[in-house]
Amino acid sequence: MKRLFVSLYLLLSLSFLGIGWALDSLWRYQTNPNPIENASLIAFAQLLSQLPENKRISYLSNITQFADFPLVLVDIDEFSLANEEQLKSDAVTSIPISTDSELHYIAVGNQVLVNGPLTLNNNIKLIYIIGLSLFLLIILILLIVILPLSKDLATLNTTAKQLNMAKWDTRTSLSAHSPVINLSETFNRMANNIAQLVDNQSHLLNAVSHEIRTPLSRLKFALALILQYAKPYLPNQKQLVENTNQDIDEIEALLAELLSYTSLDPQYQQPKFESVELNQLVEKTIKRLQTHQRNIITFMPCKKPVIATANAILIDRALQNLITNAQKFGHHSVTVEINQNEKEIEISVTDDGEGIPVTEREKIFEPFYRSQAKEKQGPRGYGLGLAIVKRIMDKHHGNATLKSGQGNTTFSLHLPHSIESKSNSPLS
Repeated sequence: MKRLFVSLYLLLSLSFLGIGWALDSLWRYQTNPNPIENASLIAFAQLLSQLPENKRISYLSNITQFADFPLVLVDIDEFSLANEEQLKSDAVTSIPISTDSELHYIAVGNQVLVNGPLTLNNNIKLIYIIGLSLFLLIILILLIVILPLSKDLATLNTTAKQLNMAKWDTRTSLSAHSPVINLSETFNRMANNIAQLVDNQSHLLNAVSHEIRTPLSRLKFALALILQYAKPYLPNQKQLVENTNQDIDEIEALLAELLSYTSLDPQYQQPKFESVELNQLVEKTIKRLQTHQRNIITFMPCKKPVIATANAILIDRALQNLITNAQKFGHHSVTVEINQNEKEIEISVTDDGEGIPVTEREKIFEPFYRSQAKEKQGPRGYGLGLAIVKRIMDKHHGNATLKSGQGNTTFSLHLPHSIESKSNSPLS
């Protein structure tokens, strides 16, 4: 980048200096008297000075018959000049009388030789045209320099968008002479590091989850054998075995949550979408969750059919997570409502719990973050439920929002009617 800045700075500086010098030279050439003409006038004045004064006028008359410009000889007493000291016998004094003409004066003894009026070679329009041409030339040069730079930056921007869509194998390839080649190489190194970290994380999580499940299964099998065949050496042996089984179930549930969260990572393939009628989907989910819960779930469907392009399994999972949370933190009731407009579909889940503190609302969708609000029933969660909801909404190019107050907390899923037009948009 330093090389790019220095090259552009030098180009602009030298270009403007060159234009200034060229325009100044043109102006001087157009406005200054011709030195050859001045030398001829000085030589003629010196020739006149060698003649007697009474013969100068007749001599001048004979000369002017063949001259292309007027010459007049007047007495210095009859000549009026603001600064007479400027009149010299070895130099020509020029006095403009209009924008395009001037008079030349030179002293000849006690007389003054007047040459003119002379038309100036002062073509201002030509100077303007030349100046404009030079500026246009600079613009052309800048375009020649900047256009390749603009293309290279556009390539980097496209690559960044591809990486934002979790296409970790995307790299940028620029010419070795590109002014941003160092930036491109740094960008590629960063992409390589990110891809390696993501790949290592995925392999590590999958390996750990599968490796842990094997000894957990063995433990569960051993505990079952203990209950069936081992003699009770402790009075509460059965309770200890059941508690251990419960702990193993929690570990397995956590592993399942981790695998679900990982599978929703943007790097994995986009799920299949189809037309889903959300009124029916939500109603089935509510019936399944209502079976083992005391809280009454009130469903308020949309009056019209709600058709969305979505993955039914993922939407069911997101809704299940929200309803389960509402049942844990709510006191008596849970309300599920569906609304739609021209832009989007909204599925909201409301409970009558204590609410979520303002300080926690920005972090509530982060993985492994657990609210400090009191849970009414059930085991404490792992902090992945709402993070999974957020990733599911990202997959559908929608979002999840939260509104909470004392005695009223609402989580909402916002879905577009169709995501086909957004299938190539970057993920959040």
